Amino acid sequence: MKIKSTHFDDEGRSRMVDVSLKEPTVRIAKACGSIVMQKKTFDMIRSKGIKKGNVLEVARLGGIMSTKKTGELIPLCHPLSISNVEIDFKFIKSKNQIDAVSKVTAIDRTGVEMEALTAVSVALLTVYDMCKSVDRGMVIKEIKLLEKSGGKSGTWKRK
Repeated sequence: MKIKSTHFDDEGRSRMVDVSLKEPTVRIAKACGSIVMQKKTFDMIRSKGIKKGNVLEVARLGGIMSTKKTGELIPLCHPLSISNVEIDFKFIKSKNQIDAVSKVTAIDRTGVEMEALTAVSVALLTVYDMCKSVDRGMVIKEIKLLEKSGGKSGTWKRK
């Protein structure tokens, strides 16, 4: 039994899924990820001691900006009209780790999971970029979807 692909036509050509007949609904997605670093780097970020400036505010801005560009970055991803983006950070001192969580909202015909994942990814990449002169050994890890709601498939939450 051959499975019919949504992203390729019968001749194997790439295509964007047609969502034009779907009803717009409120779409929300949350994603998270972490960056682990040396204690010195962790302390410098926390005390706003990195020479380039306030690392987490620049990272938040990078994450927000990237959300709006997701349709340009991910092949066959629809450009969406994003209503809201929130990115929060949490310091985990025992691990010299900063966790990032994004929440993306839109009223649209397709979900915002990729936008939430992109927001977290770019926020953490921005932390790395701003701190690489101090610590090139930082590790970005466990970027994942936490939950999504809206649309035909309804709500999904990571257990």
